[in-house]
Amino acid sequence: MGGRVVRNIDRAAASVIDGLGHAGVATVHEAQGRIGLLASRMRPIYPNARIAGSAVTISAPPGDNWMVHVAIEQLQQGDILVLAPTSPCEDGYFGDLLATSAMARGCRGLVIDAGVRDVRDLTRMNFPVWSKAVFAQGTVKATLGSVNVPIVCAGAAIDPGDVIVADDDGVCVVKRAEAAAVLEKAQAREAAEESKRRRLAAGELGLDIYDMRGKLEAMGLRYE
Repeated sequence: MGGRVVRNIDRAAASVIDGLGHAGVATVHEAQGRIGLLASRMRPIYPNARIAGSAVTISAPPGDNWMVHVAIEQLQQGDILVLAPTSPCEDGYFGDLLATSAMARGCRGLVIDAGVRDVRDLTRMNFPVWSKAVFAQGTVKATLGSVNVPIVCAGAAIDPGDVIVADDDGVCVVKRAEAAAVLEKAQAREAAEESKRRRLAAGELGLDIYDMRGKLEAMGLRYE
């Protein structure tokens, strides 16, 4: 049932959030055991955007963006709006006017399992959005939803205050309570990858770095 707005939510430390954003979606996803990805349909409206922030969640009726206005009031610096419709919808819930309002509150971007419009203006404003559709169809303001409640967005369970990481590879969610531990693992993974990158650039093969030859031979691979 809609009609709830939770005003006070816990957020991860800013340094942890920014660290996860620097690591990026692929590294964070791997670091936390290959979990947390939103569905592949969630694509950025323009390339090269990379953000991380605390989720301000929105459960919205299909074709109704009333709760986006309500959610913007709850934003704090560094937050990300995350919207899941209560039934499948591709209508354009969000455009340049809402982005202007959200940016004034310190919002870093939007993740929406529905549609967005005014893409040219959003790109010019450098307001990043990950959505499943770009669609000019408008919405109404007639039915209550909820803000800062648990949602399922593009197949991923997201609680208010969870850390959202988004870039060209998609969107990943990290549970707030686990964010610091995931960051530590992500940074360790980055360090290991940098070492391997140097070895690969020097001409070593992945076959040797990852010690694959013995297993390939045992499985029957033969060179002729």
